[in-house]
Amino acid sequence: MGAQVLLYWANITGYIRLALVLAAWAAYETPSLFVPLYSSSVLLDGVDGWLARRLNQCSRFGAWLDVVVDNLGRGMLWSLLFKWGWLVSAVEWCVFVCNHSARGDRWKNSFSTSPPLIQAIMSNGFRTPLGLWVVSGLHLLPLWLYGFQRGLLSHWLDVPLWIQTQGTVMLAAGRL
Repeated sequence: MGAQVLLYWANITGYIRLALVLAAWAAYETPSLFVPLYSSSVLLDGVDGWLARRLNQCSRFGAWLDVVVDNLGRGMLWSLLFKWGWLVSAVEWCVFVCNHSARGDRWKNSFSTSPPLIQAIMSNGFRTPLGLWVVSGLHLLPLWLYGFQRGLLSHWLDVPLWIQTQGTVMLAAGRL
């Protein structure tokens, strides 16, 4: 890996995402800061991959950085939400190590021998209805639970309890 890889636009986006995650962590007790900071990091998760492909700047380091920032952000949030949140994070780190050590930066495209459901989820780099559901569960479930715990869904957004419950079930199912 040449040093120029560190300055690929996709990786710069990853550094920005990392700064947003750290700022969100510091602002955890202030929802009006936490939600936009954390949400911005999640939204930029789609941008880094697009930039890498668009600018032909794909790299093993960039694939690694993307998932590390994802896991740090979600791990931080799960750990702050629940006493057992570290367990969710530990499982994600195990999956990361297994996928990246065996498959490297092409991990999203290496599921041709997997069961049909996994192939359907992973096809086209998660850009399918099933893939969207899984990624929503992955990224949005902890943020949704933060909003639920803090009363943001009820008070900020005036979401009825039955919709909050359905949203939790749908996101958790996608996550599983």
